Amino acid sequence: MPVRTFKRKLGPKKRDRDKGLPIRKKVCRFCMDKVNTIDYKDVRRLEAFIGGRGKIVSTRVSGNCAKHQRQVARAIKRARFVSLVPYIRL
Repeated sequence: MPVRTFKRKLGPKKRDRDKGLPIRKKVCRFCMDKVNTIDYKDVRRLEAFIGGRGKIVSTRVSGNCAKHQRQVARAIKRARFVSLVPYIRL
């Protein structure tokens, strides 16, 4: 019986490095705008951090720092409670 060998799949970051493309670091947009507090009534700003199914987008995807990601999550949960933002999207 022949021995099977499996090739390891390269992730997207490894492929980008091989092509010579620089990997751009994500920057917190709230830190850039020097926003101190995130208001739950600012629905337009919060919708940028809600995914297609209504989930809160992670820090890794959004690029927010930990402090502002916590504030965004808290604001989204408050906006959901007051019915400004839906819990799920169908």
